[in-house]
Amino acid sequence: KKAKKKKRKEKRKAVALLSFGDDAEEDDDDDENNNNDDDDDNAASTKVSLKDPTIDTSFLPDKQREQNNILKRKQLEQDWNQRQHEMKKERLEITYSYWDGSGHRRTCRIRKGTSVADFLEIVRKDLQSEFKELAKVASDGLLYVKEDLILPHDITFYDLIVTKARGKSGPLFHFDVHDDVRTGPLDVRLEKDESHPGKVIERRWYERNKHIFPASRWEIYDPLKEYGKYTIHGGEVTTK
Repeated sequence: KKAKKKKRKEKRKAVALLSFGDDAEEDDDDDENNNNDDDDDNAASTKVSLKDPTIDTSFLPDKQREQNNILKRKQLEQDWNQRQHEMKKERLEITYSYWDGSGHRRTCRIRKGTSVADFLEIVRKDLQSEFKELAKVASDGLLYVKEDLILPHDITFYDLIVTKARGKSGPLFHFDVHDDVRTGPLDVRLEKDESHPGKVIERRWYERNKHIFPASRWEIYDPLKEYGKYTIHGGEVTTK
């Protein structure tokens, strides 16, 4: 009996030792995991510390910033187009002269976005009761001559204004009539501040008289051509 009791005690001790051994292994594993976590935290903090907050990184690719810039450009473009659309609807008073060898000065109001062709049709309708020959002429049978240049039918008054187009004898973007009223000695190197009424003429009249002054001086407007300084005063013409 004593021998059996002794064996039981030894078994219990062995079981107890095994149990403590497992706990110790678990503690070792926990310590190892904790050490690994600490290492990861140290590595992460090391990575963050490598970035210098004082360095400008705006030149680096940034998807969100690029998207914001695209949206901003689109908004600016829309705003600009809206302003131009509103400008084209503004009213403009045109002083012109129907020219059949002598001048017949008139005025009319149009929108800035009106083309030369549409302007000529408005003029034709206004004048046909007074000048019977115009009742038989279509608008493409008329010409608009401004500052000694024949303006194409497809150009708009808005185009002339925004580009500050220049003619041979004055600006193409002023449609009133005024003389240079500066007093005292004038610097001949400065352009005259004068605007002259554009002429509305029949194309047939121009073809018959283009070799005679003033028609001999007229030419078709070319927006890419430099017409030099316009310094007309009375009948005197000074060029570059």
